[in-house]
Amino acid sequence: MIGLFGQYWQNYLYTDGFRFSGLAITLWLLVISVVLGFLLAVPLAIARVSSKRWVSGPVWLYTYVFRGTPLYVQLLMCYTGIYSLQVVHDHAMLDAFFRNAMNCTLLAFVLNECAYATEIFAGAIKSTASGEIEAGVAYGMSRFKLYTRIILPSALRRSLPSYSNEVILMLHATTLAFTATVPDILKVTRDVNSATYMSFQAYGLAAVLYAAIVFMFIWAFRKLEVRWLAYLAPRGK
Repeated sequence: MIGLFGQYWQNYLYTDGFRFSGLAITLWLLVISVVLGFLLAVPLAIARVSSKRWVSGPVWLYTYVFRGTPLYVQLLMCYTGIYSLQVVHDHAMLDAFFRNAMNCTLLAFVLNECAYATEIFAGAIKSTASGEIEAGVAYGMSRFKLYTRIILPSALRRSLPSYSNEVILMLHATTLAFTATVPDILKVTRDVNSATYMSFQAYGLAAVLYAAIVFMFIWAFRKLEVRWLAYLAPRGK
């Protein structure tokens, strides 16, 4: 039985040609979701804190919907729900996009990650010290410079602990990708378990891989916090 498991365990880690390992697919899902979610969340967070309701309202509705519904439902909506619409079949590009399981999975993950990141960044922007803003205004900064030089740098640094937790939660959420037949770590694990019936070894190796990735991200974010949040540390007399 150990030898039988040995025939499959490489599917977790090693990429062969155009066949990517479960680890590579999981990291791909995580990196794309986090990077695109971050890039979309920053301008949306600025709109979220706007005093103009016609600007902040749509963003609030978007984050409310995607934070208020399960990611699994969102994934199914993207993977099977949208593809069932006639308008999708009538357009070749839409049909090709939503026919691909990876595209649908990434779309659901990015939209979900963006919604949570938007609220995290918006909260940090709102909690920016008024003295910092007043200092920028006193220097004659425009609203654009005020955001790019004072508000956003300060808010993104202070939101780092909360955002690091969100990235880890996003890693855990990638386990839903197997429901769309995306060959991530969990999909490989289920296939190995079905072939070998060695559940403890199959799921145990998956758990070790997820724990190792989480440890790597925790270590990296702690290094960033020490560097970027040093000014918040208590000072000795």
